[in-house]
Amino acid sequence: QVQLVESGGGLVQAGGSLRLSCAASGRALSSYHMGWFRQAPGKEREFVATISWTGGLTYYKESVKGRFTISRDNAKNTVFLQMNSLQPEDTAVYSCAAKQRTSGPSSDVNVGSFGSWGQGTQVTVSS
Repeated sequence: QVQLVESGGGLVQAGGSLRLSCAASGRALSSYHMGWFRQAPGKEREFVATISWTGGLTYYKESVKGRFTISRDNAKNTVFLQMNSLQPEDTAVYSCAAKQRTSGPSSDVNVGSFGSWGQGTQVTVSS
């Protein structure tokens, strides 16, 4: 099973940017569709973005379209989430997740369809 470790979170003012990284080990990242999810206090975990194993297909939560960009470097076993124009409502713990490419499409953004998760990184946006 793949192990995932996120980094890059922090405190930023509204309008600022952060770049999250998710480093994978144990298995080749190219075997997996990848996703970023977030969970704010008192709320359920929600989909933010997914990317297919080739990087050719991406899907975004409506509220982050045009602000966030998911990408991957399979040679470096790393997935990224570039977040621009951050808003206080983006405050949450962000986690990356992996789904074996044989178990379903990257367009299935349900939390339960992803089998491997990182521990998460805190993103806090101040107003």
